[in-house]
Parts: sequence; C-alpha cells; structure tokens
Amino acid sequence: MIKPLKTPADIDLLVPLGRRIWQQHYTPIIGSEQVTYMLEKFQSASAVAAQLREGYLYFGQFVEDKLVGYFAVQPREGKLFLSKFYLLDDFRGKGMGKSMMTFIEALAREKGLTAISLTVNKFNAGSIAAYDKMGFENMGPTVAEIGKGYIMDDFIMEKVLS
Repeated sequence: MIKPLKTPADIDLLVPLGRRIWQQHYTPIIGSEQVTYMLEKFQSASAVAAQLREGYLYFGQFVEDKLVGYFAVQPREGKLFLSKFYLLDDFRGKGMGKSMMTFIEALAREKGLTAISLTVNKFNAGSIAAYDKMGFENMGPTVAEIGKGYIMDDFIMEKVLS
C-alpha cells in the first residue's frame, strides 16, 4: 500500500530507511564519505522537512504496516521530477517498484503533467536498467556540484506519458 508521508512521525520513519538503503546501495558507487554527506544534505529529517515545505510530495510503500520504500516527487516545468525512489533490497523484484512507478505516473497525469524526469548516477547500472525497463529514455549526462568538493555525476532520464 502506498501512503503519503508528510508528518514529523512519517519523517522519523523514512530517515532511517533512507540511511539503510543509501549505505547499502550507494557506498560501493560513491564511497562512504560522500554517502554520509549526501544523507545529511538530502535525506536528514531537517532536509526532508524543508523539501516538504518547498512542495515536494513524499509517499511510502508499506507492507503489513512496515515502511519498505519511499519516493518523492515535485512538479517542475510541466513534468513531474522524481527526486527519490528507494526500496529495500528484500522487496525488489517483486513488483513493488513497478507499483510505485504506476502510482507516480497516475499522479503526474492527475496533475496534467506530460512526463516524468529523474537523475540517476552514471555508475548505478542496476537502477539505470530498471528505469529503462519502465520506459525511461536516457536524455544525456549532467554534473551538479553539491558542496564540500562533491558532485553528482548523473544521467537525466525521462518518460513521456501517453
């Protein structure tokens, strides 16, 4: 079941989940120091609360009342920007990611948006393959400085909604 996440209690649920997923998934890709920095900058309780105030919408994927994944979106320039899309390893490959994406597509259509866009690390082969399978097209590279000498070296991916 997918539910909105917007209260301080919701944030307290998703922050440790994000930390667990990030440390497991991203440490081999970008290293533990950058993971620690990015968790504080983008996934901490204060960062999530600020994003909610900025118009991001957070949703959680629950199984038997346990949060097992979450995503965050924000309407931007006629598209829905998918900022976060995370699911615990144990729940991958079971249709939950597809269910989450179906929800995101319906939300975009409901808001009258024409596409979903996202950024994904260039070396995150598994996620890139999953987005390809879900109908996203690689629109090319982008590099963003995020502070303390770190960058996000990503591809922009987009799915046009029919």
